[in-house]
Amino acid sequence: MFDISKRGSGRQEGGVDDELEQDRLGNPPRAGGASPGTSAPGSTARVREAAIIGPSIHIEGDLRGEEDLVIEGTVSGSIHLRDNGLTVGSNGKVRAEVHAKSIVVDGTLEGDLYGSERVAIRKSGQVRGNIVSPRVSLEDGGRFKGTIEMDQQVVDKAFGNTGRAAASGSGGGAAAAGSEAGGGKEKETAARETGSAQASSGEAAAGSGQSGSGKPASDSSASAAGGKR
Repeated sequence: MFDISKRGSGRQEGGVDDELEQDRLGNPPRAGGASPGTSAPGSTARVREAAIIGPSIHIEGDLRGEEDLVIEGTVSGSIHLRDNGLTVGSNGKVRAEVHAKSIVVDGTLEGDLYGSERVAIRKSGQVRGNIVSPRVSLEDGGRFKGTIEMDQQVVDKAFGNTGRAAASGSGGGAAAAGSEAGGGKEKETAARETGSAQASSGEAAAGSGQSGSGKPASDSSASAAGGKR
C-alpha cells in the first residue's frame, strides 16, 4: 500500500517559491516595500500543489492519500482519496477502482469510478467502467463505456454515508406509522359514536313503547270507573 502524505519539493534557487517560503517563516520585508504574504507585481499567486506520479513511475497496489493527486504514470489496483481530488493526466494510464471527492480524466482509465462530488471526462479522456457520482460531465471527443448512477442515496451508500439515507427511511416509516395510528384512532372513535347512537335509539324506542302501552291501561281504568258510577 502506498500512502501519499507529502508534496514534492522541487524548488528552484532564487525562485518565487523560495521567496514565499521565506515570507512564511517570518522573514522581514525586502527592500522594495513588499510585505510578507503579498506577491510582487506581475507574479503568479501561489496555488495548492498536488502530488504527482510521473510518466516513468509504475505502481501496483492500494494507493491512499490525504491530498490531491495527479497521475501521469501507470497505476493498477485501487485508489482512495476520500476527501481529495484525482486527475488522470493525458499520459496517465490507470486500471483501478477509484474513490475520490472529484475525478478528472484526461488520459485512460479502466475501472469503476466513485466521485462524492463530480466526475469529469475531458475531450482526450477514455473511461471504461461504471460511474457513481451526483454530477457527471463528458466533453465533446471524450470516450466512455459503462453505466452512470447519479442517485444521491447510492452515492452516500458507496462512501459509507448511510446516516442520511437511514434518517430519510426512518422518517418515512414514522410518518406511515403515525398515519396508521391516526386512522386506527379515527375508526375507533367512529365505532364508539355509532354504538352510542344505536344505544340512544334503542332506549328511545323502549321509552316510546312503554309510554304507548301505558295509555290504554289508563283509559281502560277510567272507563271501568265510569261504569260503576
